[in-house]
Amino acid sequence: MHFSENPDEPVLNKRYINGYNHLQMAKTKKCPICKSDLVGRADMKFCSRECKNSYHSRLRKATTDATTRIDRILHRNRSILLEIMGKNTKQKKVDRMLLDLKNFNYDYVTGYHLNSRNKIVNYVYDFSWVIFSTLEVSITRRRS
Repeated sequence: MHFSENPDEPVLNKRYINGYNHLQMAKTKKCPICKSDLVGRADMKFCSRECKNSYHSRLRKATTDATTRIDRILHRNRSILLEIMGKNTKQKKVDRMLLDLKNFNYDYVTGYHLNSRNKIVNYVYDFSWVIFSTLEVSITRRRS
């Protein structure tokens, strides 16, 4: 390989690795936060502690915001089911309209499975529900 004066071609650097002279393409990586050049170890990702902390703080905040929103929905769903079931009722069939009026969100569950009758059983914590038709829902409290 040769050294070029052409600015479009990559720059070649001479480096001694394990006592041997190697030609290596110069790669300039950028800090994802401040976009400054990274100088140092080849596996470096951030230029400073401040940038590293900023990155992880933003990531943690985004994660916390998303999980908080989802937890609110799940807790609201559980509260609605508890209100309908009361403290001691184990199983109850209700009109789907009742859940709809209370703004129950069917899309958020903590688990689900297909029962022996090929119906989807949805779970929100200690409650489960099965939609039998467009009009009727069976709610069950799981044993603890």
